[in-house]
Amino acid sequence: MEFEKFKAGRWVQRYRYKSFEPAPVNHEWTWQNSKINQLLESANHALGELNAFSLIVPNVDLYISMHVVKEAQTSSRIEGTQTGMDEVLLSEEYVRPERRDDRREVLNYITALNTAIDQLAELPLSNRLLKETHAILMQGVRGEKKQPGEFRVSQNWIGGSSLSDAAFIPPHQESVAELMSCSSSDLI
Repeated sequence: MEFEKFKAGRWVQRYRYKSFEPAPVNHEWTWQNSKINQLLESANHALGELNAFSLIVPNVDLYISMHVVKEAQTSSRIEGTQTGMDEVLLSEEYVRPERRDDRREVLNYITALNTAIDQLAELPLSNRLLKETHAILMQGVRGEKKQPGEFRVSQNWIGGSSLSDAAFIPPHQESVAELMSCSSSDLI
């Protein structure tokens, strides 16, 4: 697929809203713009520097785990979770009781991510792995009764109080299973 002609997706009219349906990205890519080659080379160079840096860090596993904690804490904010890095690293008894549920969500995120990374040694990136990871993410937290380990069956949105004032509306629930089933074997 020619990169310059790629469209990320399309807006699909639903009853009273439009949802975004992403286009598959699992294509062999070509491009005409030489700037893309320069950007790829810069990215490759930065990865080389990061790899060299990892050789001088005394404990690279600790370094990576702290970035996983930061990613979990930052990503959980989209769900309204308000947990500081210090609260994630403290023992539960030192965290204010009203903040413990948010802390548990971040800890689940860390556990889910680390488990998924470990399972990639035995499983391919697949719907099974994603669903198992989601089940871990939802254990013992708000939403634990809302189909953990399954794809959603109702429309959701980001921002706003309803579909009518949402900042973004992802694909309709009827499209989720098909969109998630695209695999590397589907390469064109």
